[in-house]
Amino acid sequence: MFSVYILECVDMTFYVGSTTNLEKRLHAHNHLKNGAHYTKIRRPVTLVYSETVKTFAEMRAREGELKRLTRAEKMLLISGKL
Repeated sequence: MFSVYILECVDMTFYVGSTTNLEKRLHAHNHLKNGAHYTKIRRPVTLVYSETVKTFAEMRAREGELKRLTRAEKMLLISGKL
């Protein structure tokens, strides 16, 4: 299974990503030097949304869709209203 997720950074910005191991990736974002640069300088980050898809292609497509959402749309998605 593949996961697409949204993190909220300490500066209240959102980061969208995808992974095959969400728990491991969240740990990397918060603790490791090899986490994404964007989140590395905005720690700690909190997982605020995730969804699971079946294929790599679906994961990449959905990640792109989430990245194109406005901040307001992401907030609606996180709250379950989108």
